[in-house]
Amino acid sequence: MEWPGVLAAKHPQFRSIAALDKAIVKCTLCPRLVSWRQEVAITKRKAYADQGYWGKPVPGFGDPKAEIVIVGLAPGAHGANRTGRIFTGDSSGDFLYSSLYRTGLAKLPTSDSLNDGQELYKTRILCAVRCVPPDNKPTVAEKAICAPFMAAEINLLLPTIKSFVALGAFAWTGLIAHLVSEGFDIPTPRPKFGHGVSFTTRSPEGREITVIGSYHPSQQNTFTGKLTPVMLDGIFKLAK
Repeated sequence: MEWPGVLAAKHPQFRSIAALDKAIVKCTLCPRLVSWRQEVAITKRKAYADQGYWGKPVPGFGDPKAEIVIVGLAPGAHGANRTGRIFTGDSSGDFLYSSLYRTGLAKLPTSDSLNDGQELYKTRILCAVRCVPPDNKPTVAEKAICAPFMAAEINLLLPTIKSFVALGAFAWTGLIAHLVSEGFDIPTPRPKFGHGVSFTTRSPEGREITVIGSYHPSQQNTFTGKLTPVMLDGIFKLAK
């Protein structure tokens, strides 16, 4: 798969979410990330030694006509990189999906595998970077190379989006950068990330969309109480 001038291009064109998902899974544009995701899939975590790992880029998950779009950073090494579904198979995913279930946005309170029957209602989850990065830190170049995937997915979802939920500061700044590049009306100065911070943006066509910030459901935040179930539930109630 090659995108001529990928760093300079705004985004490739895809006719459907399904076509985009196929392109994401086949991507090999970042050698460091390809090597790392495969290494993790081979060495595995001891607890999952008897399981096969996905070990590929992870597409978005949820309703292709979503009204709420949740943006995260990147797949977890032994979560999405193992299961093939974003925020699935690790503690961050457990925390996120339980909140989505309580607020009426998910069919099941847990997300364990591609075949568990989980569904999202009027909601879709995607990540700014589609491969697991070493130490959960993609490089500037890797972020830029992967950005067209997020741009393409948002553009396909745009006719139905009513609100974005950005999980963490990186997702917040990346999402705002994309909206600016697409001609959305963003407040000046640009809103700074914070849990519960929100603003309304307007598309070039005049549609209003709400952008909401939330702390990421990482262990660092949930185990310390920086992000509680009540706090995350409140974010999704606001998004609805």
